[in-house]
Amino acid sequence: MKIGITQGDVNGIGYEVIMKALQDMDIIDDLTPIIYGSPKAAAYHRKALNVAQFSLNNINSPEEAHPKRINIITCGDDNIKVELGKSSDAAGMAAFEALESAVRDLSDGKIDAVVTAPINKKNIQSENFHFPGHTEYLEQAAQAPALMLLVAGKLRVGVVAGHVPICQVAQYITEDKILSKLRILNRSLKLDFNIDGPRIAVLGLNPHSGDHGLLGQEEETVIGPAIAKAQAEGICAMGPYPADGLFGSEALGKFDAILAMYHDQGLAPFKALAFTSGVNFTAGLPIIRTSPDHGTAYDIAGQDKADPTSMREAIYLAMDIVRNRSINQELEANRLTTTVETRAERNA
Repeated sequence: MKIGITQGDVNGIGYEVIMKALQDMDIIDDLTPIIYGSPKAAAYHRKALNVAQFSLNNINSPEEAHPKRINIITCGDDNIKVELGKSSDAAGMAAFEALESAVRDLSDGKIDAVVTAPINKKNIQSENFHFPGHTEYLEQAAQAPALMLLVAGKLRVGVVAGHVPICQVAQYITEDKILSKLRILNRSLKLDFNIDGPRIAVLGLNPHSGDHGLLGQEEETVIGPAIAKAQAEGICAMGPYPADGLFGSEALGKFDAILAMYHDQGLAPFKALAFTSGVNFTAGLPIIRTSPDHGTAYDIAGQDKADPTSMREAIYLAMDIVRNRSINQELEANRLTTTVETRAERNA
């Protein structure tokens, strides 16, 4: 299994968490890692962190990847200047070039999944990247709607309004958007996580889920009707629930996933519960992408303080989803074959 790993912002902790995660040699036994980035930037971080055992196999394409080595494909200018803890246009360009190369190879089927190291959402902006984050870029690249889904074991939290300013959230939330996200989430839980008959909790938008209209109408006029439509399609969606009440109660464990209305409503409690082990998965796309759930952490870059757990979990989750999709696609193909054969027998 070939997993691409983008370098992210070279001035942040991307290379540190990549190196620390891949030093776990059990990972190398199960996959062929391919870093998309700069060998010189990697060498800079290795020296800064005093990493003794971490060698890279330079290749030009995924076809050349060595199954028992950590491979790297040079993207863009390998002479990128590393300035630890600083934001620079050069670092933004290097992050984009690595991402673009990895997604191209992923779309072409040359690698099985991609794990993205953190980017700086401001310095990566250019004529080629004009998105608020990875999720929106990948939606355009794959030409399919996606769902930002945070995962930590059995805790899975998706959001309707991802990178949307808080002042625009209420206008963004519509029946169609909620229903679209519920369809993506329901399918992903089945296809990517092998959950049969998934149960989804849907959060309200307002405090106390509107308190029967006293604190807002969206639960009754928008969210409730969207849930009813989802149920009519066979999706086991329930709610709307008050966010504070659900995350603080035992009922949390009764659901396979939660759909929050906006970014911080879902991600703040998720990270409070699982910051070091959380993974960001872009659900709904034909391609597979995961990422650690943290940012560039400029304040600790190059100081050997970054925790690699989230990166390691992102790699493992990508591998699990590759396997689960393969199994489910094979089962679906077998079902279709059986259905065709049965129909042919009836018509014989």
